[in-house]
Amino acid sequence: MNAAAAYLGRYASSAENLRRVLRRKLRKWLDSKDIEGLDTDQSVDRVIGKCTEFGLLDDVQYAETKVASLRRRGRSERRIRATLAAKGVDRDIASAAVQSDETEERQAAHTYARRRRLGPWRPAELRRDRREKDIAAMCRAGFSVSLAREVIDGPGASDAAARDLGDQE
Repeated sequence: MNAAAAYLGRYASSAENLRRVLRRKLRKWLDSKDIEGLDTDQSVDRVIGKCTEFGLLDDVQYAETKVASLRRRGRSERRIRATLAAKGVDRDIASAAVQSDETEERQAAHTYARRRRLGPWRPAELRRDRREKDIAAMCRAGFSVSLAREVIDGPGASDAAARDLGDQE
């Protein structure tokens, strides 16, 4: 329980992610003490149950918070779903969290391009030479090809910056 409280004090986590962390810590501790035959799964499940009961773990709240954070950083819906799946969040909970987020995919794509200085945020003399690579970077980030082209082929950086300021108001 102490290890779970210490971990949750530092990081937000889903129940499945905490389960993985605690299993790993418990196995490492048991190996260092040369103890065998203990049922680690039952102990970890008990701790997960207590953490959930005390309100320290809530997968729905974790997913909503993670989606909002990732969207602010310009992550695509595909990338967000993959991140939540890697953290052990149930697919239905992840879908509900993504659907409840108000940020549109287009806005996230613009944020991503601005952060990476792609397309309109790249110096004008370099835009044409780097166009295909910028589109490829957007696609690897999980955005559709059509959306990547729209963002990369968009207006100049000053127009894009003005549009972003208008979106924030």
